[in-house]
This record gives sequence, C-alpha cells and structure tokens, in this order.
Amino acid sequence: MSDIVNFEKNDAIALLTLNRPAKLNALNYATNDRLLELLDGIENDQSVRAVILTGAGDRAFSAGGDIHEFTQSIKNGVDIAVTEFCRRGQTMTARLESFPKPIIAAVNGIAFGGGCEITEAVHLAVASEKALFAKPEINIGIPPTFGGTQRLPRLAGRKRALELLLTGETFSAQRACELGLVNKVVPHDRLLSSAFDLAKRIIAHSPLAASRIISAVTRGINTTIAEGLQIEREQFARMAATHDAVEGLDAWIARREPNYTGC
Repeated sequence: MSDIVNFEKNDAIALLTLNRPAKLNALNYATNDRLLELLDGIENDQSVRAVILTGAGDRAFSAGGDIHEFTQSIKNGVDIAVTEFCRRGQTMTARLESFPKPIIAAVNGIAFGGGCEITEAVHLAVASEKALFAKPEINIGIPPTFGGTQRLPRLAGRKRALELLLTGETFSAQRACELGLVNKVVPHDRLLSSAFDLAKRIIAHSPLAASRIISAVTRGINTTIAEGLQIEREQFARMAATHDAVEGLDAWIARREPNYTGC
C-alpha cells in the first residue's frame, strides 16, 4: 500500500522511498516520524541487513523541510519551532547516522536542505548524474536545522562548506562526489541497481562486524585519536567473543566461504 514513506524488502535489503512526489518529497513532520518508525522496525528485524533510502519520482530525492508547515511552527513561537521542526529533524538525521545497519542514499534528483542533510548523515550515498544539491536555507532567512552546519564542514572542509552554506547555490552530483557527500555518480537508469549492488557487497560480510565498524566510525570521528582508538578497542572486544568472528577466522584459514549467523 502507498505510504508517506514506502517500505519494500528485497531479500536482506530494505528499500525506503520518500513518497510525496507532488511536493518534491518534502520532509513534513509526518514523513520524519514515519521514517523513524520504519527504522525502529528494521533495526529489530534480523532478516534485514542493509537499507537503501531514495525518493519517489524522477524529480527529487527530497527538496528539504516542508516550508509551509515549519513556517507555521515558527509563527507559533521559538520554543514550538525548535521542538516541532529543528529537534525533530536533528533526531531523524542522528538516527540515520548512528543506525547499526548500513544505510545507502540513492539520490535520484533534487537534494536540497533536509534532503542534502540526509545525504550527509547516512553511511554511504550513490547519486544519479541528474541529482542536484543545495544548502538553500539562507535564501529563506534561516540556517540549516537538520545538522547541515555540522556535518557538511566535517565532510567537505570548513571553507568549502561555508561557501555552499552562505551562498545557497546549487551544485552538481559530481561536485557532491568531489566534496565527499556521495561515494559515486552513476547514470540515472542505473541508480537503484548500483545502490543494491553496493548493499549486496556489504551484506556478504558479518552483520555484527558491519555494526561495530559503523559504531566505531560514528562515535570516534569527532573525538581525539586517543579516544577514537579506545572506542575501536571496545568495538573489537565486543566482536571478538562472537560466533561471527570465530567463523570468519576459521573460514579464512580453511579457504572456505564463511557462514555468518549474526551472533
């Protein structure tokens, strides 16, 4: 059935599709909440090993926050706007960033504002050659609110990020790749197949090891190297006692394919 965020399952890969094409898949509050609800279910579903997130239609991945909706929140007062709009969006992107299963954005068109911030937050991203990115919040008199002032400088560097944030100008998929927002750019008709291919290459390995890697990188990237190495040791210690770690080593020594169980 059609939903504001569509969910499909292809073997061990979940496909989530932002489904407001007439609104360029703008992120209204219901979309944010539904996406979080689906992620909660996926986290608890051991049969799902990876997630692909894309947008419905050929025009947009997501044009960002629903301006009509959050304008009303702003008019209702600062506290309401922070709670309904800013905090909700930051919770969503933080959830994507720290999700224990790999999430790949398949950016099929416009990725402005919150759509760009989703791309920044997820673990990996593949972009159509038709994709177009922007940080246009300054054009409506506000700063980014879903983490864009923090994640973009970490990905692209301070000066390159500030140029995009302060001008609001659009930039191409190829430029997004150069800046580190996406992993690669592919022909439009190969976008989903490329995202699924990447997901399949990841889920061939231990799901526990993937989760430990995601956790170590997400937690360690904003710490000192010493703190990050401590996090890495902790994640290794959690992994070393598992069946998957022993199985991976035994399979390598025996020159056979490993049989990972996720435990």
